[in-house]
Amino acid sequence: MITNESGRAHRTAVAVLAGAMTTGGFRGRWPARMRLLLVSRVQGPGLPGRLDGPQSPRVDRCLTEKLPIRPPLARLLLDRDEHGANSNSPTGIHVTAEIHAVTGAFGYSGRYIAKRLLDAGHQVITLTSTRNRDNLFEGRVRALPLHFHDPAKLASALQGVSVLYNTYWVRFNYRWFTHAQAVANTKNLFTAARDAGVRRIVHVSITNPSLHSPLEYFRGKAELEEALKTSGLSYAILRPAVLFGKEDILINNIAWMLRRFPVFGVFGDGSYRLQPIYVDDLARLAVECGERTDDVIIDAIGPETFTYRELVATIGRLIGRSRPIMSVPPWLGYHAGLALGVLLGDVIITRDEIRGLMDDLLCVDSEPTGTTPLTTWVEQHRDSLGTRYTSELARRRR
Repeated sequence: MITNESGRAHRTAVAVLAGAMTTGGFRGRWPARMRLLLVSRVQGPGLPGRLDGPQSPRVDRCLTEKLPIRPPLARLLLDRDEHGANSNSPTGIHVTAEIHAVTGAFGYSGRYIAKRLLDAGHQVITLTSTRNRDNLFEGRVRALPLHFHDPAKLASALQGVSVLYNTYWVRFNYRWFTHAQAVANTKNLFTAARDAGVRRIVHVSITNPSLHSPLEYFRGKAELEEALKTSGLSYAILRPAVLFGKEDILINNIAWMLRRFPVFGVFGDGSYRLQPIYVDDLARLAVECGERTDDVIIDAIGPETFTYRELVATIGRLIGRSRPIMSVPPWLGYHAGLALGVLLGDVIITRDEIRGLMDDLLCVDSEPTGTTPLTTWVEQHRDSLGTRYTSELARRRR
C-alpha cells in the first residue's frame, strides 16, 4: 500500500507479507513464512502520527517483528516517487540490509565484527576517533566521528541504526585518555543510541567486573554494565578475558620478548590463570547476539585455560624459542617493564594490570564460548608471531 500527499515529498510505504513468497527474485531465497514487515520512509518534516516518532530528514525506519530469516533479516523498502513510480527498480521493490554500527571498525576487535556484519549482508557504519586510518573495507564501511561531547551529533550519526556494537575503551590511564573519560564517553554513547532509536546494543566488557573493585579498569566496566542495564535498551554484554589474533598485543609481545631475551620473568609464581579467546570467535558471538532480542550477559572465553607461566612456556615452545622462566617480585617486574617501555616509547604493563592478573580476574568458571584453541592459532602463525613489537600508544596515535 502506497500513500502520497499531494505536492509534498512525504512518502510512506507499508507492506504486509504473509504466507508463501513464490514470485520474482525471492523464490528459493527466503523461508515461506514472513509474519510482518512494516516499512516507513520519510523525507522532510515528520508526519503526524508516525509510528517511529520524530526523526531527522531523510530517515529510513524499519519497524519489524523478529523474523527467522536466513540470510539475516533485510528491510524491504518500497521506494517510489510522488507519482508512485520506482526510479531504481523495474519491479518497484529493492532490498537493503539493516544498518549496524561498530565503534572502532578500523581497530582490533571492531574490524572483525564489521567484517562479519558485511559478510552477513548488513550495511555497516563505524563511529571512530581515528578516521585517518586506512579504510580496510574498500569504502564499504562509512566512517563518522565519535562526537562524545556533542550528544546531538552523536545521536544524529546513529539515526537509522538497528544495532550498535561497542568496543570502545582504554587499557590504562595516560596523558590524553583515562578510564574516567572512557566511562563518561560510553554513557553518552548509550544515551545517544537510545535517543536515536537504536534497537539493541552489544557491549564488550571484561571478565569479573565489579563496582567494588579497587582496580579502575574493572570498576569502570562494571559501571558501564549497570548503565546499559538501566538504559531501557535491549542489550547483550560480552565479557572476554584476553583476546588473541593477528593484531593482538599481549600474546604477540610475549612472543617478541621470548625471541629477544634469554630469560622470561613472571610476576610471583605465575599460577594465576587466563582464558584467551580468538578475536574472530568474539566477533561471531557479537554478531549472533546482535540478532537476538533477549537481554544477556555472556563470558566470552576460549576453550583453553593456562596459568601465566604455562602460557609463556607454551608460546615459547610453539614458536621455537623456549626460555627459562623465572619468578620475580611484582614490583621488580613492573619497573623492568617501565624501563623497557621508555626504550620502546610505549606502556608495557601497569601496576593495575599486574594486580588484575595476579588476582585471577581473567578467568571464570563458565563453559567456553570460543572454539579456536590458542595453541592451534600460535602454531599456524609461529613464523610471524612476535617478529615485531606491537605498541599500544602507536596504535592510539594513528
